[in-house]
Amino acid sequence: MTIDWYFDLVSPFAHLALPRVLALEQRLGRKVTLKPIVLGAVLAHWGQLGPAEIAPKRRQTYRQVQFQGGAALRFPPAHPFRSLEALRLVTALGATAPVVSAAFAFIWAEGRDPVVEATGFAAQLGVDDAAALVAGSGARERLREATAEAIGRGVFGVPTLAVGEELFWGADAMPMAEAYLADPGLFDTPAMRRLDSLPMGVERRGL
Repeated sequence: MTIDWYFDLVSPFAHLALPRVLALEQRLGRKVTLKPIVLGAVLAHWGQLGPAEIAPKRRQTYRQVQFQGGAALRFPPAHPFRSLEALRLVTALGATAPVVSAAFAFIWAEGRDPVVEATGFAAQLGVDDAAALVAGSGARERLREATAEAIGRGVFGVPTLAVGEELFWGADAMPMAEAYLADPGLFDTPAMRRLDSLPMGVERRGL
């Protein structure tokens, strides 16, 4: 059973979830594959808006993030920001735990924009010529493939931990993911099985 973690650097909730994801790998002694994807493409596929695109939700979401992250979390100068180039660079470097951790720290601990400070971002990841590395690594194609793979598996947001065929969306889903890993029969109860075929009582028009 594979364990994959889909993320976009633009997501502060992914930043908050990362330590728990890495701790999970250590505790289980099993590989958790970190997979950068493009959140904008995922949202577009499912016809969704991101939290920052809904004005009242934006403020509440940011407050929740800052509350959870505390003094250790610092928002970059603007949000959302363009994360595509940063994701390509992380992909080119293999999205290893040290690389992903350094990338999130640059943005969400130091509060820096990876586009405005592209040279500094690359330096933090140990890269001198990011453009050359990305161009020669097939990172653009691999990032597109990972995003398409995520959509194909039903991923609709980030972060999402995929444990086999089960998806756990959001930093707050990590306890449920951990419970499932400890007990694969977690969803095999009458109450849980009922949710799979629960009918919709009403459907909004125009969506």
